[in-house]
Amino acid sequence: MKYVLNLPIAGPLAAPRSLSALARTAESHGVDVISSSERLILPRSVETRYPYGATGKFPGGTGSQKCLEMLTTLAFLCGQTSRVRILTSVLVLPYRDPILAAKMLATLDVLSQGRLIVGCGVGWMREEFEALGLPVRFEDRGRASDEYLRGMKELWCSENPEFKGSHVRFSGIEFHPKPLQRPHPPFWFGGESPAALRRVARFGDGWMPIAGNPRHPLDDQRQLVQAIGRLRRLVEAEGRDPDKVHVRFGGGWNESPRPGPGGERLPLSGTVQQVAGDIRRYQDLGIDHLGVGLLTDDLSESLERIERFMSSVAPLV
Repeated sequence: MKYVLNLPIAGPLAAPRSLSALARTAESHGVDVISSSERLILPRSVETRYPYGATGKFPGGTGSQKCLEMLTTLAFLCGQTSRVRILTSVLVLPYRDPILAAKMLATLDVLSQGRLIVGCGVGWMREEFEALGLPVRFEDRGRASDEYLRGMKELWCSENPEFKGSHVRFSGIEFHPKPLQRPHPPFWFGGESPAALRRVARFGDGWMPIAGNPRHPLDDQRQLVQAIGRLRRLVEAEGRDPDKVHVRFGGGWNESPRPGPGGERLPLSGTVQQVAGDIRRYQDLGIDHLGVGLLTDDLSESLERIERFMSSVAPLV
């Protein structure tokens, strides 16, 4: 199992000293991937249904929120580390012009010496789309994202890049530097919907679902087995090897047992032996990257939790 730690773009730990300490500690204790999330702006009023909650209400509330920009944050973190991989989790594809995004991501791959994983999504918040004044309509974000992906691959892989689509057009240009990873950095995708699974099967090197989506639930082992099975069949239908598509899943680590809705112990809670057993069961399902929530609002406590998990739980898996 490989371990993924998401570092904050907002809150008390989203400061240079804290982010540097977290990234360096994660790397020195064997964390495989560090990631950061995306939020460019937060509209004061959010009416779009939030996908990851029974009520559909966005838990971030309304009003402004102090958020760092994801790619800039990850560029800072790649300069603080030398081994750990860097994951965008997730880059909302329609938020940036595809040529600019391709340039920024290629630069990040070069500066990190080939450690970038491009985690992508299509976005869910209509109000953020509209506030950014994007050329892509919210309703067209899926089709536009697929074009953006093909356009970025063309820029990265072709010496004479050319693309003509509904949302992306370029020709007669040179694009350098190319990413260090050839033919390009791996693409991982978030989302649990049928459209998200099809996008993974067509373009992806990894899938990053999360639990809590009532429309596409992944809250128990049976649902995970079914979803991973669907993905594997879709990948095979594209003529690709499903064993080469990574799956990242996870949750928060709790050192005391936490009861679920039926009174059962929730995964990743309890003794180190119980948590290690949960991780082995995830491996058996085909999950090879585990995102573990280890951070609190306190830096010292967060550093201790990283060290404790990687030294006590990870060796038992």
